[in-house]
Amino acid sequence: MKGSTWQADAYRWELASQLRPDELPRFLREHAEELLTGTRLFAEYMRARFKEKGVLQQNVFLGADLSENYGYKLIAEEKHTVNRDVILRLCLAAGFSPEEAQEALILYGMAPLHDRIPRDIVFLVALNSGIRDIHRVNGLLTECGQAPLVSDAG
Repeated sequence: MKGSTWQADAYRWELASQLRPDELPRFLREHAEELLTGTRLFAEYMRARFKEKGVLQQNVFLGADLSENYGYKLIAEEKHTVNRDVILRLCLAAGFSPEEAQEALILYGMAPLHDRIPRDIVFLVALNSGIRDIHRVNGLLTECGQAPLVSDAG
């Protein structure tokens, strides 16, 4: 799978939204390398982003303040969390952009960040500013009157 950028994603979205049914096979062939096609889309996406960014999974788990065992199981989709903060912790610790974090949340089945929710705005600013330190993000959340990131025991 090729690296993905929000500009490429926006372009592909624009193209796909204008397709006629008879153009689908050609479009899918031409964009095959860019599309997520596995059965574990979240796992595929996260591993591709980690590789693209040159980060080791174990370092992401450490930065996210998650146990390695639990982190690996989350990424492999062997364990599931209903706690959106856990996925955000992974995105922050990996240095994801806001767009990459949105994609991760959506692929995991979580609500994307929303620009009208104060707590989500803090995450958007942290992601956009490259803040990877969970304690610093928690400080920003607290400073803005929002609940800090919660952890998932696994």
